Amino acid sequence: MPRPKLCRKIRFNPNITYFKPQGVPMRFLEMVELTTEEAEALRLKNIKNLEQIECAEQMKTSQSTFQRILSSAYKKISDALINGKAIKIIK
Repeated sequence: MPRPKLCRKIRFNPNITYFKPQGVPMRFLEMVELTTEEAEALRLKNIKNLEQIECAEQMKTSQSTFQRILSSAYKKISDALINGKAIKIIK
C-alpha cells in the first residue's frame, strides 16, 4: 500500500486553468494535466526567483520532494509546448 500523500502548502489558486495552442479547437487537442502543486512549484522557483530550499520550506516539503515536483512540472510543460498539447491545471 502506498504511503499517504502529505498536504503541501499552496498559496496559488489560478483563475485560468486551461492553456492551449492558438487556432486549434480543444476537441482536437491532447491534454496534459498540471497539478496545483506543480504550478505552485513553478511559481515559487521561476516567478518569485526563490532558491529550492526556500521553495521547499514554503511548500512544507523536503528539498528532494520539491525537486521531483518541479521536474514533473517541467516535463509536462515541455511535452505540451513541443507536441502542441493543451495544459489543464487540476486541483
